[in-house]
Amino acid sequence: MSAFAPSAPRLPRDLHPGAWWLWALGMATAASRTTNPLLLAIIVAVVALVVSARRSDAPWAQGFTAYLVVGLVIIAIRVVFRMLFDGQHGEHVLFTLPEIPLPEAAAGIRIGGPVSLEGVLAAFYDGLRLATMIICMGAANVLANPKRLLKSVPSALFEVGSAITVALTVAPQLAESAQRVARARKLRGEVGRRTRWFRQVAIPVLTDALDRSLLLAAAMDSRGYGRTAGASHASRRWTAALVVGGLLGVCVGTYGLLDATTPRVLGLPMLLTGLAVATVGFAASGSRIGRSRYRPDPWRAPEWGVAATGLAVGGLLYVTSSVDPTLLNPSLQPLQWPELPPLATVAVLLGALPSVIAPPPVRMGIDQDDTALNDTGHDGSDEATDRAPDLRGPVLR
Repeated sequence: MSAFAPSAPRLPRDLHPGAWWLWALGMATAASRTTNPLLLAIIVAVVALVVSARRSDAPWAQGFTAYLVVGLVIIAIRVVFRMLFDGQHGEHVLFTLPEIPLPEAAAGIRIGGPVSLEGVLAAFYDGLRLATMIICMGAANVLANPKRLLKSVPSALFEVGSAITVALTVAPQLAESAQRVARARKLRGEVGRRTRWFRQVAIPVLTDALDRSLLLAAAMDSRGYGRTAGASHASRRWTAALVVGGLLGVCVGTYGLLDATTPRVLGLPMLLTGLAVATVGFAASGSRIGRSRYRPDPWRAPEWGVAATGLAVGGLLYVTSSVDPTLLNPSLQPLQWPELPPLATVAVLLGALPSVIAPPPVRMGIDQDDTALNDTGHDGSDEATDRAPDLRGPVLR
């Protein structure tokens, strides 16, 4: 075979949802460490690039635009509230709003008055940071199916995992419900009509999304998620005490590591002890639940690469903000134009690697003649079937 022969294309495969969430959490951590609008804009661009390259064609995966709109709304609300309440934050006054006099009991609170450029920029920077973090979490909802993430939750966390899964499905269900309502309105010829929009669009979308989330919760409950009927009350109290005590030890140990004035015994030793106790509690709680698994999601080299990329971006921004925070937070007093730090920029650009590292997603509408057959003559139905949510829970005994 010639050395210059083109390599075989990678088979479509849905990445493990945990890898996407670790990547998104790393990008959100990077956004939380800076108020530089240039860096935040690059983070949004990187996240949008990965989403456009690796999202599937599922209905709930088409709602990334909704998160962008939510981010813009957050920025607008933050700026408006800053202009109404204490908008003067510097000497460059843009305009003056009518000021509402308040009684002496509300001393220190001002409604209206002068609005400065520094105050507007401070609100814009804070709103942009929060919007960027929400967009990163939205990317995880778009790329990872939260129902498949439940299969990877440890048995001891089934109750918490079920509640989190139901909560995470609300936003994707909103996007999917909005698409269904929009298609129904087009079929009825109601495109462009603005009358009774709230009653005909908003209410059906919210109701349908809530109903589908409740149906998911009922399906998981009927399949016995988190069922511990075979455990005695004493064992439940014992495992609960171990888990709660271990988590308290972790909190105390973390505080001891961050605060240099605390005794050393409350630092790393307490953190390690808390982790050990919590691990024992989780293991004892999980051993009571008999769990069946159907086609567990594999964790391979692409998953390690995507997760490591997100953690690397968050870690590099954390270190950079600790060494020289002025590079990541533009000065408002005195007012300066934000600069683009080279190291932080390169670190953020690393977050775009999952668009290459991650395999292409499985698309249900792909032409069968092009990509349905793999090297072994298999018709690719297994990859397509893996996209269906696994609702098999613990074995009921």
